[in-house]
Amino acid sequence: MIGHYGDKTAWKDKSSINLMFLPIIIIIKMAETTTNYNDALTHALAMRKDWLEKSELTKLKDALHSYNSSFASLYNIYLKKKLINEDPYKQETKISELEIPETGPFNEAKRLEQVSLRLSSYDSQLDFLVNFYQLEVDFLNLERIKRIVGLVRYIDWINLSPDAQSLNTKAVAELTNQSKIGVDAITLSIIGESLTRLSKSTVAIMNIIKNLTLYYKESYKLNVRKSITQSMPASEANAANIKKKFSSAMPGVPFYQELIDELIKEDYSKDGAGIKEAILRSLKVEENKPKALKAPVNFKNILLDGIVVIGGASNALNEIALKLDENEAVMENRKKGFIETIKDLIRQLKHSEPEEVVYTVEYMDATKSIPTKEKIGFHQFREEMDKKTKMLSSFVRGTAYMKLSKMNEEQIIGYLEKNIKDVQALHRTLNALDDFFKSNVVTEDREKIKGIKPELSTIKNSFVKANQLRYEYSAQKEEEEQLKHLGVNPIEVTHDALPSQPSTPES
Repeated sequence: MIGHYGDKTAWKDKSSINLMFLPIIIIIKMAETTTNYNDALTHALAMRKDWLEKSELTKLKDALHSYNSSFASLYNIYLKKKLINEDPYKQETKISELEIPETGPFNEAKRLEQVSLRLSSYDSQLDFLVNFYQLEVDFLNLERIKRIVGLVRYIDWINLSPDAQSLNTKAVAELTNQSKIGVDAITLSIIGESLTRLSKSTVAIMNIIKNLTLYYKESYKLNVRKSITQSMPASEANAANIKKKFSSAMPGVPFYQELIDELIKEDYSKDGAGIKEAILRSLKVEENKPKALKAPVNFKNILLDGIVVIGGASNALNEIALKLDENEAVMENRKKGFIETIKDLIRQLKHSEPEEVVYTVEYMDATKSIPTKEKIGFHQFREEMDKKTKMLSSFVRGTAYMKLSKMNEEQIIGYLEKNIKDVQALHRTLNALDDFFKSNVVTEDREKIKGIKPELSTIKNSFVKANQLRYEYSAQKEEEEQLKHLGVNPIEVTHDALPSQPSTPES
């Protein structure tokens, strides 16, 4: 009896010990499960990052460039038709981070001024995003993605209507309708094409943003797990306790309540295993696809496209030339007295060259970031500008283009680089002349001075796009050389090197 009773007590004691250690065993099992998930998630995120860098970010840059150039075309039309005013301080604005322009109600008494400033700011922000922002996985994050989305959705191009609820969308729809009145067929075509491209670019950008957002959300939760919840008892794993430790464990990182709630549900609810499995599936990148042949790149055509693009600046330069001559006449007629007027008439009768007019202009030296003054002999500058304009116009499928198409790549890229620099220098000088005329004319003649900011924007777009084609040529050429060096046929592209598109979450 005693022995039997003793055995029963021993069994009870052993059971009690097992029950006592059961919570610890569960915690250990949960920790093991979380660690396994963290490892799997880390691997999935690394694969997705590689795919984003090699595929999606390139598409994003192209879509944003299309969006920016399409908006710039509309913006320039609004300016030319005087539907909005130029922002006199636009060139002086320094941008260090993306900012969404004002979205609140308009003061109806100052509606034109406010619409003009908002669209000017929007144009500047898009230019900064496309030409200067670091569109790289390691630089972007949830906050910066939010800013990009805010800019892309600032105007609803897909549902552009005067009845739109968004005040900015409504205002732009009204401007667009007004811009179509009394214009030629070419301008009407530009407006229609720009609206179509803006709508398509918006859809393309938002699809890519979904893929980026998924990556950053899961990266954020993974960092919270590693920094905070991994060492936190399950009984304490709630949003309030995580928030208490957040600022010290992850300094400088925003606290996103929604993502913390998701993490808790994934790691501590009965549905967690299924949710985690779905997340890993959504991040998955398919690999090891069979080789696909890619048509060999025609590098010369890339350079010739750059030549045509930079040549397109000639149209804007022709328009600027007419305005500059009129502005110079306004300035000089103010100075002339009777004797000077007679001298001009005599020079015209004798077909003599006009006396040189020298203007002292000021611009910002981009290399030194300091204001620089320069004396410009106006008539000599105009003569050189006309020569350059004539040369550029022949690049657009003209005689110069035909000659260049017969040259080798090294010769063409030399011409392209030289003309990009020449147009950039012209743009800088013309911008300085525009500021000079506006600031030095007497008040009563101010309305006679014609601004050239829309044309300058067109010229800038031409050398930016030409530069992008030059960089594209160099990058693809370098890639081909590296593949040849490794003994790989450049026209064979494996999907191991460029992963295919993974599945994305339904939401």
